Amino acid sequence: MGAQLRVYTQKIKSAQTTKKITRAMELISASRIQKAQQRVAASGPYSRAVTRAVSAVASFSNVDHILTTEPEKIERAAVVIFASDRGLAGAFSSSALKAAEELSSLLRSQGKTVVYYLVGRKSVAYFAFRRRESEKSWTGGTDKPEFSTAKEIGDALVSKFIADSKDGGVDEIHIVYNRFVSMVSQVPEVVRLLPLEVVEGVEAPASDDVLPLYEFEPDAGSVLDSLLPVYIESRVFNAMLQSAASEHAARQKAMKSASDNADKLIRDYTRLRNNARQSEITQQIAEIVGGADALASAKK
Repeated sequence: MGAQLRVYTQKIKSAQTTKKITRAMELISASRIQKAQQRVAASGPYSRAVTRAVSAVASFSNVDHILTTEPEKIERAAVVIFASDRGLAGAFSSSALKAAEELSSLLRSQGKTVVYYLVGRKSVAYFAFRRRESEKSWTGGTDKPEFSTAKEIGDALVSKFIADSKDGGVDEIHIVYNRFVSMVSQVPEVVRLLPLEVVEGVEAPASDDVLPLYEFEPDAGSVLDSLLPVYIESRVFNAMLQSAASEHAARQKAMKSASDNADKLIRDYTRLRNNARQSEITQQIAEIVGGADALASAKK
C-alpha cells in the first residue's frame, strides 16, 4: 500500500507541474492574441487601398500584363504553405497541411506539376519526414511576422511567376493559411494569388452610378509593374498576420484544454490516493485489533 501511495503522489505532482506550464502558456498566448488581432486590423486599410489601386489599373486599362493575364496552358503551380514554428497549438499546422494536400491532389488531377514554398518549421519538418522536396522555405518569427519576410516571399513568388516554365518558373501561385475567424474558430484558407483576380465586392454597380475616370502616368503597364509586387507583398503579409493570430488562438485553446485535463487527472489521482490511504489505515487497524485479540487470548 505504501508503494501505491507513493505512485499516486508522484503522479499528482507531475500533473500539477504540467498544469503550471500549460497555464503559463495559455496566459502568454492570451496576451499575444490581442496584439496579433490589432496588427491584422491595422493592415486592413493599407491592403484595401492597394487593392483599389490595382483594381483601378486592371479594370480601366486595356494593357495586356503578364500578372493579370491567364496563360493558355498551366503546367506548373506553386503552393505556399503557412504553418507555425512551434507545436502545442492543437490542429493549427496539420489543418493547413491537410488543406495543402487536398489542393495539391486537385492540381495534379488537372495535369499540373506542384512546387512548394514552406513557411514555418512544422511545414519543413512535415516535408522532411516524408522526404519531399520544396523550392524554398522560411522559418522563425511565425508568431510575430515581419514585413521584410513577406517582401522576400513576394519577390521570390513574382520572380518565379515571371520566369518561363522551362526555366523553372510557375504559371500560377496559391497560398494556404489559417484565417482567423474568432477565438474558437480558425479556418484553413486557400487563395489563388496569381494570375491576379482582383475582386472588390460581390454586388454589381447601380445603373446610375458614375464610374471614375483614371489617367495613368507614365502608362498603365508601368503602373502595374510598380503596384502588383506591392499588392502581392500586402496579400502575403496579411496571410502571415492572419496565420499568427490563428496560431495564438489555437495555442491558447489547446493549453486551456490541457490545463483542464490536468485538473481532472489531479482530482482522479487524489481520489485514488485517498482510497488507497483509507485502505491502508483500515488494514493497519485490523492488524492492531487482531494482535490485541491474540494477546488477550494468550493471557487467558
